[in-house]
Amino acid sequence: MGMNCNRMLSLYIFIIPIEKVPVDHGIAVGFMSVSCEVNGQLLQDSFDLGPFHGLCKPHPDDVLQEKEETAMENEDVIISRQVSQRSGSKLSQLSDVISVHETDEKVDLNQDELITPGNERNTSEMTEAQTDLEQTWAHSRESTTDDAIRGVNCKTPETPRTEAQSQPFKPIYRGDVSAFCIQLFCIDEKHETRSIDFLSHVFSLFPDKDFCIITVPHLTPEFPLLQGFVRAVPLSTCTLPQELYIFHRSGLINSLQVRAAKSSDVPAVEKLIGTLHLNESILDDLKIYLDARRAADGTPIQAFVAEKANQIVGVSILRNEEDIEYIRSHYNIEDFIYYNYHQRDEHGHLRHYALNPIFKRYSKFFLKEILRLSHKSSLYYPIYPPYDKSQFKNPCAHSLTSALHYMVPVRPRRQIVYPLEKLGINAPSKQVSKDQPGYALYHFNQKLTFEPKMAINARIVVVGASDVGISFLESLVFCPHLNFNNITLISTHGLPGNHLPTMETSFLSSSHCYNDKDYALMSLRSWVNVVVGKMTGIDRAAKFVIVSNDRKVPYDHLILCTGQQYQIPCPSGVDINNLVTNHEAPDNSEQRYTGKIPSNLFTLQDEEDCLKAINWLKDNVVKQDGNVIVYGNTLDAYTTVSTLLSIGISGFRIHLVQPPLTSNITCFNNYAIEETVQKALMAAGVTTYYNCKLAQWNDGAEPDPIYCASFTTDTKPLRLQCSVVFNFFRKGVDYQAFKAINNACLVYDRRLVIDTAFHTNDISIRAAGPLTKYSNRYYANGWSHSYFSSKEIGFQLAASLMPLFDPTLEPISEPPQEQDRLIPIYRGPVIQGGILPGGYHYLHVNMPALPCPLQAQMLQPNYGQEIVTGKAINGDYFRLHINQYNMVETITCLSLKPFPASNFICLYGQHERLLNSLCSRFQQGLITDLYSYFMEAWCMAIYHDRFIDFQQEVREILASKKVPDQLSMKQLAQKVTEDELNLAETPQKYLKRLLQQNGYQKDIEKKVLNYLNYNSNHLSMFARPGIV
Repeated sequence: MGMNCNRMLSLYIFIIPIEKVPVDHGIAVGFMSVSCEVNGQLLQDSFDLGPFHGLCKPHPDDVLQEKEETAMENEDVIISRQVSQRSGSKLSQLSDVISVHETDEKVDLNQDELITPGNERNTSEMTEAQTDLEQTWAHSRESTTDDAIRGVNCKTPETPRTEAQSQPFKPIYRGDVSAFCIQLFCIDEKHETRSIDFLSHVFSLFPDKDFCIITVPHLTPEFPLLQGFVRAVPLSTCTLPQELYIFHRSGLINSLQVRAAKSSDVPAVEKLIGTLHLNESILDDLKIYLDARRAADGTPIQAFVAEKANQIVGVSILRNEEDIEYIRSHYNIEDFIYYNYHQRDEHGHLRHYALNPIFKRYSKFFLKEILRLSHKSSLYYPIYPPYDKSQFKNPCAHSLTSALHYMVPVRPRRQIVYPLEKLGINAPSKQVSKDQPGYALYHFNQKLTFEPKMAINARIVVVGASDVGISFLESLVFCPHLNFNNITLISTHGLPGNHLPTMETSFLSSSHCYNDKDYALMSLRSWVNVVVGKMTGIDRAAKFVIVSNDRKVPYDHLILCTGQQYQIPCPSGVDINNLVTNHEAPDNSEQRYTGKIPSNLFTLQDEEDCLKAINWLKDNVVKQDGNVIVYGNTLDAYTTVSTLLSIGISGFRIHLVQPPLTSNITCFNNYAIEETVQKALMAAGVTTYYNCKLAQWNDGAEPDPIYCASFTTDTKPLRLQCSVVFNFFRKGVDYQAFKAINNACLVYDRRLVIDTAFHTNDISIRAAGPLTKYSNRYYANGWSHSYFSSKEIGFQLAASLMPLFDPTLEPISEPPQEQDRLIPIYRGPVIQGGILPGGYHYLHVNMPALPCPLQAQMLQPNYGQEIVTGKAINGDYFRLHINQYNMVETITCLSLKPFPASNFICLYGQHERLLNSLCSRFQQGLITDLYSYFMEAWCMAIYHDRFIDFQQEVREILASKKVPDQLSMKQLAQKVTEDELNLAETPQKYLKRLLQQNGYQKDIEKKVLNYLNYNSNHLSMFARPGIV
């Protein structure tokens, strides 16, 4: 077969001899079309090819390192990102790769298993290529590793930067392109596992090329040939509709040996990791292993190297996991292993891991060998949050790793808040109850070595880092058998949770969906590429989103969950000198403000806005004179006033100006709490104004900065001097988001219209959250996602998308015709809370429902009953609403003392009998303080995160039939409720008798004991058989 590189295409057909078929009658089972025409510049502009030297030959004029002056200017954007080391992340494969080190030893390729007979000429070609590779890595490694920890394109700079400064450094390659491409490939399905056999033949035809590349559409599943390739990470500016996979000539070497590290390996390891930021930490740990085999605290430590052709291409260091009790109690590790079947010393802590990317396909084998040689059954790897500035220096520092692709993320567990003093010696051990910095946990075990993970390259773009968007991302990231390589988040301030939480920045109320610790425990930044900006356009035909800086973000599936934001009020423009009242002033509440936004007008939407506000206040207001206006009647307005008081601003300088209510329902919907908060405001010196419409900024003059604000009221006008204004006027859809949606011809009717499966009128665009409304064909205009739990909606949104990618799930079937017009009802509670003026801690948990005044609810005949202890004014108010079915439907707490909100939220939806016969005890006067009542030891079992699973197991027992041809307890209870049985005894006695006679009671008791025994690390306060 000849080769003519002057032609556009060079075709090669290979005949693979098949056993049981005579060689002289070989059957063609595969076809491959290859070409030496490769557009190297296009690939370098679209993909991160630094680890592969841009697919070029080394050249003396290559520019591989940023100039020192420029590097110093960009020093503030250097960040630590474990995200850079996963296979699907934007910056992966850069820091773990370094070079096949310079050595005089050449690769010995005279191995029978390397190349099939008849290709002896490959030996010399491969040796030359290996030499070129050494030179390639020697030139490129210094530039690539620094880029691996620069998140310039993915992070928001803390200070404004020019366009040139915000762009990451790109190497310049002067050498010839050293790659050829596969343009067509097919093979019989029976022999697709032999696909890799093509490559040795192809490389023999291109002796001067080191790389073989192939591009495939994003929606194409990975086939066996690609499993030997390395996926190139697309740059954030990439708009190509295909994925790039790379195979290096040295990958034909089939043997990878893993062994314990030796002292003679130190020079090679130094060259391998020379440019990693944590190279000193790796070398220090390696030295500890070589010298003592134990860390300073006595923990055994082990080190292993991966060797290929007598050259070290990988290194890994692990130690015994001594904190396994904490891991078991704080993470759902038992989703992957049965803890009791593993010895304590079989748990390993993966501290460092580095592997040359051209051998990345051996990562799982490397991990498997580490388990075997170290006699471990499980490995754990932590990822710490980005605001831990000392993570490179503290004892918890870990190197970046590309092994995340083969490990599984472990979900964190909700923790019980224990009354430790009250429990005394019955409290859980310190290993379980201790509080330490949170981290995301990744896991690998022997079983996972045999379980493949499916790579999903579909481009999923999420617009908006709302609670809905975060819960959607969480569902995708924590799917253990799927790797989503192309998840992108478009958000004004990127992912939340990038700053150390403080009480000073808690201006906004909490939905209790996620907090800063939750973000640290998830580490979404490890899997999600972030584009900082606002969506300004959608091109449905070309399938890309336009961001505020005219950047195009392509998508295959677009998820819109921008939510609603506080809108800047539009002044009516009336002159208050004319003594105009609200009735005479025009209503501009629905009008969009188009003027210049004053620099001292803060409209807080997220933590980034709060951080900017607190810094501005400390510099311009706290230690100076000047009033503060808080405009709004939402819960956020009250929590902001509380924060202003807490940072030292006198209440006499704070003015709470409330616009007219749009309904007769306040943000508290509870007169006792409203009265208490108003008295606290008065006690603090805060002046409150009601029914105020904004008339003018600065008496109609230039509004920047604002020094006074005028309002009309129901009586006389109001004019206030001010230094800063906080705006919580009303929430609405962001104008730029609306314009992008409307210009894309998506159906919009005051909100984005969706169906019950979250679809818009474009099948590839889904939406959820307060941004949306249901189509009019459902006749449910009163209902929308605004009235449900955002976290639950995000999970359901992910569930609707998952069948497109997960082969283990059945496709979602169309609902029956009689149900296709019914909207789904979500059961999760709607929660809000915060710290109010006067230091009151507030929590409100209620069932999803249309807004209705509390007094009107209580007048309904099927309302149920309320249980109240304490008084709001005394700071010990606790109110429960028990519905007609004796289930807890509403929880309201107002306390001067902090309380465990996460515990109390678990009470929602529980039957009062489960709460130790709550109603009867309260009626008997045995309960005078619900706070202390729900902190008693018996409640801890209800607060446990696995209590819901236990309840489901009990329901399954009651739904089973113990006696043939007899109804189950569930069916009997239903018939008793509907009066379909003629009973000679009371229903309770009848059901209790059958419960005992048919063996249900014994099974339930056994299940209770199993629940307490299995979770004894958390529920140590319960007595169990064998300890009494």
